[in-house]
Amino acid sequence: MIKNAVLVVLALFFLASCKNEKVKNVEKEVEKQEVSYLSFGDEIEDDNVISKEEMAEKYKGLKEGDTINVKFASKINTVCKSKGCWMNLDLGEEQESFVKFKDYGFFMPLNSDGRAVIVNGKAFVKTTSVEELRHFAEDGGKSEEEIAKIIEPKYTLSFEADGVLMIK
Repeated sequence: MIKNAVLVVLALFFLASCKNEKVKNVEKEVEKQEVSYLSFGDEIEDDNVISKEEMAEKYKGLKEGDTINVKFASKINTVCKSKGCWMNLDLGEEQESFVKFKDYGFFMPLNSDGRAVIVNGKAFVKTTSVEELRHFAEDGGKSEEEIAKIIEPKYTLSFEADGVLMIK
């Protein structure tokens, strides 16, 4: 009886270790696959990238006038529907970073909503005027009704990107 129990335990251990080995092999294959990007602006690499959650934490430490150089990954919530001249990136917990492009030097495809990106540049915070907010709302395709509801300036988590990588 003890022999049978030992054999069963060994058999289960062997099966489990085979399964774990298969999982490890699949994970290694996934790591080997290269991600392909579309590049916009300055050429940047996909190294030393922080998460959107880490970026949200960095914004908490900024006050108007501060800037930090950083590279972070996120998802595009919205892109300017007029020219692709700005985008809002998800920071989690219903927060966004408003991204413009250095020297108005490049634009994002108009159909980029929902795409994963890495942005490199300067993060800062600022108060955005009602006039600017209305302009951005118009570029974003908001209705006249929605635009008219913008009556107060807004504290904005801003970013000036010099380079963007978007996963193909």
